[in-house]
Amino acid sequence: MAVQIEAGIIECNAGHGTPSGGNRVISLVLRPDERPAEVVCWPALQGVNMRMALSLGMMFFFAAGLSVLEVKLFAGQQADNSIDSILSAGTRPDAPGLAALVKDRGRILFEKGYGVRELSSGARIDPQSNFRLASLTKQFTAMAIMLLARDGKLQYDDHLTDIFPGFPAYGRAITIRQLLTHTSGLPDYEALMEQEEKAKGPIWSAEHQIQDPEVLALLEKQTAGKFAAGTSWDYSNSGYVVLGLIIAKVAGMTYREFLYQKIFSSVGMNHTVVYQKGINEVTRRALGYTKEKDTFVETDQSATSATLGDGGIYSNVADLGKWDEALQKHTLLSEKEMLSALTPVMLADGSGPFWPKHGDSFNLAPGEPVSYGYGWFLDPYEGHPRMWHTGSTVGFRTVIERFPVDNLTIIILSNRTDLEPAALSEKIAKQLLPQGRR
Repeated sequence: MAVQIEAGIIECNAGHGTPSGGNRVISLVLRPDERPAEVVCWPALQGVNMRMALSLGMMFFFAAGLSVLEVKLFAGQQADNSIDSILSAGTRPDAPGLAALVKDRGRILFEKGYGVRELSSGARIDPQSNFRLASLTKQFTAMAIMLLARDGKLQYDDHLTDIFPGFPAYGRAITIRQLLTHTSGLPDYEALMEQEEKAKGPIWSAEHQIQDPEVLALLEKQTAGKFAAGTSWDYSNSGYVVLGLIIAKVAGMTYREFLYQKIFSSVGMNHTVVYQKGINEVTRRALGYTKEKDTFVETDQSATSATLGDGGIYSNVADLGKWDEALQKHTLLSEKEMLSALTPVMLADGSGPFWPKHGDSFNLAPGEPVSYGYGWFLDPYEGHPRMWHTGSTVGFRTVIERFPVDNLTIIILSNRTDLEPAALSEKIAKQLLPQGRR
């Protein structure tokens, strides 16, 4: 017969269990022959991150005679409480919210939804709720290109005019590699849309959205890029729309079909789709919202929501956990084949690139150095090697951060624009990453 006692865990204001830190009471179930410890104080844990705190705590409880299962349950609950306190602070059960997944050493440490995916129905967000990924799509577009390169269907140094012979002369200098790394200099298609509408009047809207071939047509009307290919770096949605078109032309099937056959089905992402209105549907779909004063307004679609290679995928944290596992285990590409994707791009003169000095919605750090591979940012976080990407579009904010050396992955998908998943992810990372390399 088990005897239940109360053990007070004094965390010395570490703040891992409650927003303010301090005392926390948990229940431990002990066997009759185990010695209860009434109060455990860890005065040395102030400023210690969650992983170290859990390790020290497990050492103590092993010494106290607890079973492996009981220690694991305790450790999991402490981590769960810490992450939950970060994510729940900015959400409400009756408002749009987020879904999150944290994996530690290949195992799911935390998986939970907050809020509703649709205000009209009140349907709750859970790990299977599908969000528009926005620019998280780019890592899948890059993977598709890499699969075609592996199979000899294209080469990274093929030029844009090799694929589309009718493209203007400035495309002769642009390579697939430069499209992947945002060094192509292609004009921004959203700016070109504005120019077109100034000349001709309204053309596109949330109801009549621009399609990929129209983006290509706008680019083909230009006579020069923003800069000579390879000489600078500028985040380019145009480049990834064009990559999506390249995938379709080279593979002989649509972008949607190729990603389903070669990526999603191969790794078990059974509820992830490249969404095309009128062709397929998104199950368990989260609609996007924008907060205006104290009210949430549905802002699910815009004039650019139908483009594919730069942001057209819908997925959920459960499926993205499978994507993370496939990357970890090299299910689709070997470690050697992935190396180019995880090597920061250098400019033609051998220098490292910088974010443009001008500020716009795609410029995260004007004038600062940037580290980018194929579909992934690669700059470290407090000394920890990292591959990551954010997504931002009307109604949605998303992030994935992978710390391959530390074997930690954090994924957050939000269907409201007033939340900042990247900031939340870094708070979680700070709790869980070892401190040695900070």
